[in-house]
Amino acid sequence: MEESACRAVANETGGDGVHGRSGRGQAPRVTRPASVFRLGSCPLWPSPGKSMSALEIEAAPRARLPRQVPFIIGNEGCERFSFYGMRNILTPFLVTSLLLYLPEAARAGAAKDVFHAFVIGVYFFPLLGGWLADRFLGKYRTVLWLSLVYCVGHLYLALFEHSVAGFYTGLGLIALGAGGIKPCVAAFVGDQFDESNRQLAKVVFDAFYWIINVGSFLASLLMPFFLREYGAKVAFGLPGVLMFIATIVFWMGRKHYVMLPPTRHDPHGFAQVVKSALLAHAPGQGRPGLIVAAASVALALASLALMPTLGIVATLCVALVLLLAGMVIGTRLQLERVRGMHPAEAIDGVAVVLRVLVVFALVTPFWSLFDQKASTWVLQANAMQAPSWLHPAQMQAVNPALVLLLIPFNNLVLYPLLRRLGIEPTALRRMTAGIVFSAIAWVVVGALQLALDGGSPVHIAWQILPYVFLTMGEVLVSATGLEFAYSQAPPSMKGTLMSFWTLSVTVGNLWVLLANAGVRNDAVLAGIAHTGMGATAFQMFFFAAFAGIAALAFGLYARRYPVVDYYRST
Repeated sequence: MEESACRAVANETGGDGVHGRSGRGQAPRVTRPASVFRLGSCPLWPSPGKSMSALEIEAAPRARLPRQVPFIIGNEGCERFSFYGMRNILTPFLVTSLLLYLPEAARAGAAKDVFHAFVIGVYFFPLLGGWLADRFLGKYRTVLWLSLVYCVGHLYLALFEHSVAGFYTGLGLIALGAGGIKPCVAAFVGDQFDESNRQLAKVVFDAFYWIINVGSFLASLLMPFFLREYGAKVAFGLPGVLMFIATIVFWMGRKHYVMLPPTRHDPHGFAQVVKSALLAHAPGQGRPGLIVAAASVALALASLALMPTLGIVATLCVALVLLLAGMVIGTRLQLERVRGMHPAEAIDGVAVVLRVLVVFALVTPFWSLFDQKASTWVLQANAMQAPSWLHPAQMQAVNPALVLLLIPFNNLVLYPLLRRLGIEPTALRRMTAGIVFSAIAWVVVGALQLALDGGSPVHIAWQILPYVFLTMGEVLVSATGLEFAYSQAPPSMKGTLMSFWTLSVTVGNLWVLLANAGVRNDAVLAGIAHTGMGATAFQMFFFAAFAGIAALAFGLYARRYPVVDYYRST
């Protein structure tokens, strides 16, 4: 996720000089020699124009790296360690400590519910953070103030390790802080560059990406050890200390930052065009789009009745999904009516966003599989044979380690090989393959679960295999999705797509909560019993099938998706 955001912002800050229109046979206009930005060893979509000239490459090192950048990179490294440190020990802590008041059989399911509700919050609050930064506070103040909220959340986790209310309050504050700063930090890096040093943005986004994965890797290895050896107070307190250091480091660079003012209200922004479309009249015609939108509001309100069954987080997410679906369909039905009310570019941009939202919707099953590596997979690892020095949660370190290996492998070996075989690895093809890889990963963990349920000893090293498939899926989906979305939308809509991308993660985790609620139903459990599988194994194969169907639907939609290219011009 974070890597995708870095890629998108790198492109926005001057990664190339091509401004394209339709990608179907119409050559893009080259306004200046365009560079190819790389993140890690991964190119940030190669420019369809000229490559960077030798003169530019030679001159690039003479450009001065903004002196404020190390403060932002240091902040990101500490913050990512902090976030992944607490996130990756959350499930084992809940099962072995905070939820001990529940019957033993109910703890695993309850821990999964808490974990995925937390992730839902983390990827919902970017909407709030982006709105505050754009309309009121600007990026710097939004990051600073929400980082302080973030620190208080960590303090709550350390102080209230035995209090359900106190601990959940801490999780809520961290979700608000971590989610709120998410859309701002990478974009703030981009703000520090101008035309004179844009070539050096590549170096900074390289560092940004690597520090994210290094922080995740170290946190995944170390924090489960601290949890086992020193207890929850230390294990949750240490990430809090790192987050406080991250905030101090960020604050120390305040006199050097380029701080762009908030953009305030845009009369031709996404929300305004949608509002105009839903309310627009057409002579002799009704307003079917407004009817659909009104029906979605009614359904969203009616869904609140599910709260006693699903819980507040899942219920509100269901209501949000119903509301968004109605607004999207309603807007598509009446969008052409607002020609003349808004610039053609704004209307066409909204049309593109609505098409990309279908792509995002089909990606949500991937996120339901990916984020369970920190919940369902940790619980499975806990039942496996493992050396005494290894905590089951430490297996999550395999993911960032593989990311650092697979991205250069894909770009230096796999993609060139596919091209030599006559297969172009387009963004949509890569994303389709990524969803398929995630489905295969869950077939493998399902097979491991069947062996465990049958009483066979299974060594924890077997989990490396599904991690390989799932991480390949992550690289192909997460590292491509936002990059693709940014290439599709005009500049005025790119921030909107960032927000919807994070919402796709929220919806993905909603599917997990709904599946967990389903296996608590007696009728569903009876049906599962007839298959001869346990509930956990059945869920694993269910999610594999869920992703497989999503991959098929995604591939079919991708075949007829009208690809366009919008690049930042000079």
